[in-house]
Amino acid sequence: MWPLVAYFVIVVCLVSAILVVSYLLGPRHSEPATGEPYEGGIVSEGSARVRFSVRYYLIAMFFVVFDLEAVFLFAWAVAARDVGWAGYCEVLLFIAVLFAALIYLWKVGALDLAWKPRLPKTSN
Repeated sequence: MWPLVAYFVIVVCLVSAILVVSYLLGPRHSEPATGEPYEGGIVSEGSARVRFSVRYYLIAMFFVVFDLEAVFLFAWAVAARDVGWAGYCEVLLFIAVLFAALIYLWKVGALDLAWKPRLPKTSN
């Protein structure tokens, strides 16, 4: 318990010391241009709050899901001899489920990067 308390006290003291030193040594000027964004000499136009399409976030989530599978496959590859044929069958099932999910996403159009506007249905 005491090592944890000592560690916590050292961390708090270190963070406090860094904040005090940065306050004492830091620049103290408040010119009008200080708060302006600077992008390599290019004057910014418009707002910095750009709306991204939902497709951007979907692709990011799909990347995380399908990239995370590599961690499980590497872990299986390390333990392949220990888990034997049962582990081999399980990893084949795992890959089959991921492949089925990829096919499903492809069929429903979730992987299409081109934006297609949905036209309202007209009733005749």
